[in-house]
Amino acid sequence: MPDLHLETSINAPIEIVYDLARSIDLHMLSLAHTNEKAIAGRMTGLVEKGETVTWEAKHLGVTQQLTSKITDVEPHHFFADEMEKGAFKSFRHEHHFETLENGQTFMRDIFSYTSPLGILGKLADTLFLANYMTRLLEQRNLTLKQVAEDGRWKKLPGMEKHL
Repeated sequence: MPDLHLETSINAPIEIVYDLARSIDLHMLSLAHTNEKAIAGRMTGLVEKGETVTWEAKHLGVTQQLTSKITDVEPHHFFADEMEKGAFKSFRHEHHFETLENGQTFMRDIFSYTSPLGILGKLADTLFLANYMTRLLEQRNLTLKQVAEDGRWKKLPGMEKHL
């Protein structure tokens, strides 16, 4: 089971970063190049514990659907989503947040997944899948950082409580 670890420092308050990480609309913006969109469950705003989202996107040349559920929440510091249905055998994406002494927010992602197809899935992990997933998460985090720092977050559904 590969574990991908990403770390991002963001010049914005932890409450804004935490909510942007839960934003369906930010997620779609960050992965627009895959045509990712929410098609069932929560389709806009901020996901909450127990809610599901079904995503549709084109990855590796194939249009796929994936349903994930928010399973664990500790407001402003942690939440996790886990796959309920999709192309992976399983995955869990943990989102960790902490405030740094300089007022920035430190965001850590841990994405753990198991590919389908046994040994063929492990070969795919080694050859391309781990790199592909890392690039997707990096793109998402870069967009989140930019939106948090440049103020575009103010225009996203669910974020009005921070105004």
